[in-house]
Amino acid sequence: MSAYKNQQRRLSFGQREFHFVTYEAKPANIKRGEEGSGPMWYLMRAGKRWAVMPEVPGQAETEVTQALTKWLKEQGIS
Repeated sequence: MSAYKNQQRRLSFGQREFHFVTYEAKPANIKRGEEGSGPMWYLMRAGKRWAVMPEVPGQAETEVTQALTKWLKEQGIS
């Protein structure tokens, strides 16, 4: 069993609320041609998730919030 602890962050941005969650690293699957990835932040919406940015262990909460807000702006969400 993994010792990974998911993190969650809810952000209000432009009259909307967004829910972000971290998921642990995903190993590569050579048979399916899928590359592995490290732990990531994902946007959760309507039962789906979208990769946002890598999770940086020990990153300050304010830095995470700023990075997630920047990502929302880059997506044209207001």
